[in-house]
Amino acid sequence: MNRKEKTLRREIIDTCLRMNREGINQGTSGNVSARWNDGMLITPSGVPYEDLRARNIVFVDGNGTPASGQRPSSEWRFHLAILQARPEVGAVVHTHSVHATALSIRGMEIPAVHYMVAAAGGPTIRCAPYATFGTRELSDRALQALTDRRACLLANHGLIATGPDLSRALWLAGEVETLARQYILSLSLGEPKILPDDEVARVAQRLEILHRAPEATTRDETGFDPPAGGKDTARHV
Repeated sequence: MNRKEKTLRREIIDTCLRMNREGINQGTSGNVSARWNDGMLITPSGVPYEDLRARNIVFVDGNGTPASGQRPSSEWRFHLAILQARPEVGAVVHTHSVHATALSIRGMEIPAVHYMVAAAGGPTIRCAPYATFGTRELSDRALQALTDRRACLLANHGLIATGPDLSRALWLAGEVETLARQYILSLSLGEPKILPDDEVARVAQRLEILHRAPEATTRDETGFDPPAGGKDTARHV
């Protein structure tokens, strides 16, 4: 493998370790992939993240065939399907974070209870109907729920977050879990106030500007100062 591929494999491992460290996944229940050549690099099945080495990350080609002698995550189907259907997506993160999964157990989507729902691409984060893990049926349902969205829940399962790269996909997975927790807490207090679709669209436009390179972003465009570095959007924006 060349240096670029080895670096990407290590970034996948770092993403897995961060998922658990940040409390949005447990054990090896989640999985991570990144676009590579005509297919993807994806975490293997059943290997503890702490034991992963670059050589353990599995290449799966565009036909769904893994490298000889390696076994990819059981969820490789929806990872590959998303990357093939969405050319703007460079990475996919799947976790079983507690609050997002709790909502998925109820088959509930996340409405616009906070403006950061716009980071997922629309006024709701949909919940795909249940299908057995690792199946084409689950892959198809996940793709449907991700129509015009960057993230979705999977009923009785967990969440999927996408991004142009691993850091943005992981960031969005954390945002979805935070939104799920906020929604659950707000429901315990009564009926949440939902933001209108036009406000979510306005926020989405501002977030897109903030994700540009910092030299292309001005306060006049957004109404607030761009974050340092221009990549990750802080919640307090």
